[in-house]
Amino acid sequence: MHFKTIFKSIKNKDMLKRVLIILGIIVAYRFLAQIPVPMGDASTFKEAVSNLMQKSDFSNFLNLISGGGLASFSIILVGMSPYITGSIVIQLLTKAIPSLEELSNDGESGRRKINQWTRLLTIPLAIVQSIAYIFILYQSTLSANIASEFTPTFGDWALSVTAMTTGSVLLMWMGELITEQGIGNGISTIIFASIISQLPTTMASLGSALFDTSQGNLSLFGWFELPVNPTVFWIVLGFAIAMLAVIYFLVKLNEAQRIITVNYAKRVHGNSSYGGIKSILPIKLIAAGVIPVIFATAFLSLPALIGQVIMTVDPGNEFGSNLVSLFSAPSANNFSTMYPNGITGQWFVYPAMYFILVFMFTYFYTSIIFNTNEIADNLQKQGGFIEGVRPGINTSKYLSKVVNRLDLFGALALGFIAMLPFITDYIFIVITGAPIGLSISGTGLLIVVTVALENLRSLDSRALMITYDDFGDELKD
Repeated sequence: MHFKTIFKSIKNKDMLKRVLIILGIIVAYRFLAQIPVPMGDASTFKEAVSNLMQKSDFSNFLNLISGGGLASFSIILVGMSPYITGSIVIQLLTKAIPSLEELSNDGESGRRKINQWTRLLTIPLAIVQSIAYIFILYQSTLSANIASEFTPTFGDWALSVTAMTTGSVLLMWMGELITEQGIGNGISTIIFASIISQLPTTMASLGSALFDTSQGNLSLFGWFELPVNPTVFWIVLGFAIAMLAVIYFLVKLNEAQRIITVNYAKRVHGNSSYGGIKSILPIKLIAAGVIPVIFATAFLSLPALIGQVIMTVDPGNEFGSNLVSLFSAPSANNFSTMYPNGITGQWFVYPAMYFILVFMFTYFYTSIIFNTNEIADNLQKQGGFIEGVRPGINTSKYLSKVVNRLDLFGALALGFIAMLPFITDYIFIVITGAPIGLSISGTGLLIVVTVALENLRSLDSRALMITYDDFGDELKD
């Protein structure tokens, strides 16, 4: 990273404008997270949400990626989930239907049409999810006798669903605006901001536990005492060291790349010669970034939501109960109720599905953003070739082989990092009999670190381009 270049580029009006637009969008997003859904008494539903979050690990994760939108019963409660699901569906159809694949390869106009279809698909998905969330929360208030006097009318339902759908569409628009600025992916950046916004609350609760000296002070080798809880201190210290190690590994993993040397044929035009130079084609180990993790999480959240709706309508329904248990991350919140007799084979279902989906989406998304046929055609048109490889289809096959090998290791590494919280939980179950509950925070850490690196890399690339332009202008002057 060229941090001096980044700071220098901020003086450029275009760069400053792009950065301020992104910051402004994030601030507007945080304001939206404080606007409650217009349905009955907001405090009543917040109480119902609090009760639901204590029972459901899925609710806690939804609250995390919505930036506290669930806890505050905000209009952005649905979040980016409909847009992510719509993107997955459209991209799968693009690969399955040849006419759509041709359209996606038809330059900018084709991509605009596909993006427009994704936006249109997002709206019905947002409506369905909004109805499901409100229905679950309303039934939760009834079961807890929190709001027995409130009976929503059709107008209340219509207004609430419209508000939540509008919030989801607004987030989709904000994400696309961020992407247009050329500094990171909009979806990832909004989810990054959501997770970061929860840090102050997490740090406050951690600080209160750390400085709770009801069990005594921490004694260091008998020399002096610190006014902190001894048990919490060593747990925090251990996790801080583990977190630093994981962050270091993530940084190395994101920066890893395979360098392919590209030669350009020498051309003679009149008395001048062109080409005869060498260039590089860097291929990242994980070209898909954090998108596979986001896609896998969104994909697994839908069955859990359907199961929750079924259980809300019919509490004793076995099918709904199985959906919730199979598609909910095992954690400290649900371990004692779902596994009263200890670990069973069912405990491994969610981590296994999560790993498989992360692995599959890594291959899938890489094939979309790194089109080997298109790259091989561009190299051939520019007179470039890889040493020992014939231009054209042979170059495409060679690049596909390289990318597949990188994807194999990258997908395994990304899946392993996604599994670390579950591995930690398993170790604590064996030692103490209960998990420590790091599944959500582990996924959040993975998203935060990866998105931060991607955005820094994008910012660095644009800063280098801008400073080169400024340097050229100085030479002209």
